[in-house]
Amino acid sequence: MTDHINSSTNTPSALTTNPFDDDKFHDECGVFGVFDTPEASTHTVLGLHSLQHRGQEAAGIVSHKGGQFYAHKSLGQVADNFNTQPVIESLPGNSAIGHVRYSTSGGAGLRNVQPLFADLASGGFAVCHNGNITNALTLKKHLVDKGAIFQSTSDSEVVIHLIATSTYPNLQDKFIDAMRRIEGAFAFVALSEDFLIGARDPLGVRPLVIGQLPNDAYIFASETCALDIIGADYIRDVEAGEVVCITKDGLVSVKPFAVAHPRPCIFEHVYFSRPDSLTNGTSIYKVRKNIGKELAKECKLNADLVVPVPDSGVPAAIGYAQEAGIPFELGIIRNHYVGRTFIEPSDTIRHLGVKLKHNANRGELDGKIVVLVDDSIVRGTTSVKIVDMVRHAGAKEVHMYIASPPTTDPCFYGVDTPNKDKLLASNMTVDEMATHIGADSLKFISIDGLYRAVGEKNRDNKVPQYCDACFTGEYPTPLTDNNASDDDKQFSLLTDYQK
Repeated sequence: MTDHINSSTNTPSALTTNPFDDDKFHDECGVFGVFDTPEASTHTVLGLHSLQHRGQEAAGIVSHKGGQFYAHKSLGQVADNFNTQPVIESLPGNSAIGHVRYSTSGGAGLRNVQPLFADLASGGFAVCHNGNITNALTLKKHLVDKGAIFQSTSDSEVVIHLIATSTYPNLQDKFIDAMRRIEGAFAFVALSEDFLIGARDPLGVRPLVIGQLPNDAYIFASETCALDIIGADYIRDVEAGEVVCITKDGLVSVKPFAVAHPRPCIFEHVYFSRPDSLTNGTSIYKVRKNIGKELAKECKLNADLVVPVPDSGVPAAIGYAQEAGIPFELGIIRNHYVGRTFIEPSDTIRHLGVKLKHNANRGELDGKIVVLVDDSIVRGTTSVKIVDMVRHAGAKEVHMYIASPPTTDPCFYGVDTPNKDKLLASNMTVDEMATHIGADSLKFISIDGLYRAVGEKNRDNKVPQYCDACFTGEYPTPLTDNNASDDDKQFSLLTDYQK
């Protein structure tokens, strides 16, 4: 039977970018897949709910039943688009994959919403991707020159075309062949009629875990929190450079890449992953508390209060307070109802700035020497507003302490970051940054302190244990497209114009 795909879309009319959340690294994407279990689509919806923090622009699910594929893709969040029984019933079958997206390559738009689906000569195939392919433009130019016709501007579609043109005999081998031709960072989950497959890049930059339901059905997910919500057990992380194929006969693992020293993204520990997730069996929450403790050892201050910038600064602030012996208080209260569909901001509303999302708890701050703990500083715009708000609430002194080293370089591995000239730490000294944000002092954890917090003695400067390029500028893979020729850059401009 020829595979086919039934797509339905729901585009929220009020979708806007939240102007009060532009001073953070935006999460990459989240992927989820489940094979051979009843209510596969329901499990996938719940899994995507747990991964919503990794991408809020769009969500999609592809399911399979009886030789047919079904899809529902939408702009907006999971709860807004997969919240009715008719939607779930439109995604029948015992296997499904899903994706939540924050666009890092290819731009926004419905045609870039994943999973991507193709009717290949080997059968129907759906794929979703977390990360960024750093040679996608180069590969795309070659494929277009050979006659390929792209339907999206997402780097992930390159993989579909590589699979379609592979000369290997079966679909699993074609997928592996495609994985061997791409560079950068990736965690892929893909679905065919007969198997679910997951793959992680040779350095393991982007995360991917394996879970199992009580009925023995296997699951792939970006984080373990997506397993918890459906009552699945965490089995293990997909290893760096591993491809895992799941069929009705069970699980098969291969490592088709050249052996490399793993370099998982260290910023997963700092910010991206949910604090209740595990990575390689280690609690993200505990690591973030450890970061706060290391920060306190390196940067001591005789203060009255430790106050987190909610929500991402909370675990590190707890750790700092415990190590420093300073009271922890919620000196800033977050309004959780300022979302991406908030009113289009006028100049007056914009002037209110961060107060729409955070408000100072004046009763705790008045007359106090305050240590504010946040996870990072990117552009510095939010830090300026937070420091000013706490000072106007009566704080005697305001000191900003950051649970990561200075962010000096952009990420090319699936994280939406500003260009280097927009990163505050790449253009100012720490003292200049303190003056800019209005703090009495500004401190960052050292790179070695961060490594100690995640369980290492120090950073191995010869072969670092993590990808920390955003702090060091040391990129662990070739950046082929970034170093493209003038002809390739022209192709890039044409592609960007199509967005």
